[in-house]
Amino acid sequence: MNKIIVLTLLLLPFSCWSGTPCSGKKAGISHCNGSQFVCNDGSYSQSTKDCSRYISGKPQQQSSPDISETTFTAASTAQSNTEVLRTGHILKLDYLGFTVWLDCSQRGAIKFQYVAQHDNGNTKRFNNFFLDPNVPAECQQKTAKAYGMQYDRGHQVPANHLDASETAIKATNTMTNILPQAANMNRGAWLQTEEITECYRDIDELLIIGGVIWGNNSADDYFVESHGVKTPDAFWKVIVRGVGQDERVIAWIVPNNQAATRKNLDQYLVSIDDLERLTGEKIPIADYAKHDKPVQSWMIPSGCNKS
Repeated sequence: MNKIIVLTLLLLPFSCWSGTPCSGKKAGISHCNGSQFVCNDGSYSQSTKDCSRYISGKPQQQSSPDISETTFTAASTAQSNTEVLRTGHILKLDYLGFTVWLDCSQRGAIKFQYVAQHDNGNTKRFNNFFLDPNVPAECQQKTAKAYGMQYDRGHQVPANHLDASETAIKATNTMTNILPQAANMNRGAWLQTEEITECYRDIDELLIIGGVIWGNNSADDYFVESHGVKTPDAFWKVIVRGVGQDERVIAWIVPNNQAATRKNLDQYLVSIDDLERLTGEKIPIADYAKHDKPVQSWMIPSGCNKS
């Protein structure tokens, strides 16, 4: 099985990156997510070691991902960088730098997760979209064509947050990471959550978890015939910053409609308690951080480079 190479972003000095993974307040290693170390406090280690090799005692490969490669095709990008784990009708897809959980019965993503680290990349977003050759045809959308009807091919994990690697940024355009999003929502409220992440990842390492609320509104299911996928009623996102007593969290449930503009984002704030009740998900944060709902979304710092 191919190994996912962890996205190496040099926020800290090398000496801090090369020590024992999940040491100190992170309380040791819990498990691996691809090549990344998931610590017992729920955070991700900044270690550049390959978790699966480290746990198994196999020797480390010292090579880092080639972020200058330009000659591979879209299909080979997905084929060489997807690890697929199937549990019933749910596929867990590990791409370079992010993970998507795909529901075969819906032909679409139900959850995504990634770690946003300091921005030291400027790779341009890939224009084309494509299907994943490693995913069974019945589990993903029928086509990578645009949706139309004022709906965008909306990213669950945004391309810009993986701009340190050409391979990773291209992988975000796999249709397993794409769902119909109302244009105003995708370019408004949802985009603002991405910009908040973009700014705060330069301050702190962030854990991003999000997903889909399919709902029961069939009136906007325009793409069942063309793409095989329904239109979700809403999308949710959680940003976790810090650990222990310094842990801070913010969460939104954003309706997938044209009214979900940037100025309305604060209306969609929820507590983690409420989000867990509505979605059935368990967010790996301290209990004390689950009860509060911020009065407003995190402010975008002055001078933040959102590119």
